[in-house]
Amino acid sequence: MASLRALAPSLTRITVAGAVGAAFHIGQGDCDLVDAKAVEFSRAALAQTDVEGEVICCEGPKDNAPAFAYREKVGTGRGPKVEFIVDPVDGTTAASKGRKDSISALACAPAGCFQVLPDDGYYFKIATDHHSIGKLSMDMSIEEIVRTVAKQKSMPLQNFTVIMLERDRHIEILKTLRQLGVRIILIPDGDIAGAVVSCFSQSGVDLLLGAGAGPEATIAATAVKCLGGTMLVKVWDEKKDAKRMERLTKAGVDVNKTYDQDELAKGKELVFAASGVTKGELLDGVRLIRDGALVHSICMRLPSGTMEKSETTLRFKGHPVYKQFLP
Repeated sequence: MASLRALAPSLTRITVAGAVGAAFHIGQGDCDLVDAKAVEFSRAALAQTDVEGEVICCEGPKDNAPAFAYREKVGTGRGPKVEFIVDPVDGTTAASKGRKDSISALACAPAGCFQVLPDDGYYFKIATDHHSIGKLSMDMSIEEIVRTVAKQKSMPLQNFTVIMLERDRHIEILKTLRQLGVRIILIPDGDIAGAVVSCFSQSGVDLLLGAGAGPEATIAATAVKCLGGTMLVKVWDEKKDAKRMERLTKAGVDVNKTYDQDELAKGKELVFAASGVTKGELLDGVRLIRDGALVHSICMRLPSGTMEKSETTLRFKGHPVYKQFLP
């Protein structure tokens, strides 16, 4: 029976398929079409993957967007029993508008390893590399977090870079960061990619901050753990929704707890894979060429900590996945 290590290239093919499906509709202004095609292509690739798999979470259902079904069975059934968290397009709006920072991503692990936070409101996230493991807390102010990470990395604040979603809910955080004089990268969508690049020493990004959705937190935590970094996640208190805390508690979430990468992605056998839909901080976007596509991907896994970047040239005609979608 194949191990996750041996399967890692196959898992990348799933995100490649999702990226290509989405890429056919970049800039057309239809979010549901982007999601639907990414799911359709990803599902076709999963159907040929030698796993006994189950999708335990897929971003999208909360907004009635196209998505994998909860606990959808996937794979040929001839491989290891695994679970997936899939975001066929993290950055659907960005892709629909032809903007940057859209990716297709997934996390995979043996059954029972993932803690998935419900897709109900937002969660505050901090992600950075190994230098700050054990040094950060959600009780810290934004200034304390930034100064701590900068100190651990021996970086002056003027050289320090924070990446975050450009959202109205981050206005006060943005004011603080600008007062500190750090560099700021505001991304339209895609905080999974933001968390990942914060763990790369040569990315020029030092810290992810901000509130985003729950399923993406576990996918990002899987990547961060594979890279040896640290990620903290806690329920973002949204005053406008008085009943949210009660709903989350009923769903099994400790609303006062700070979850880290080891709690969101348990164990030592994990795989993260992603492929670029549009050009971004993590990956280049899909380039459609004559009769095919050029796709850039990244895959990382534990226990080895191996990270692989790849460039895939697809020829659609005759391909077992893509030929079925050709006119």
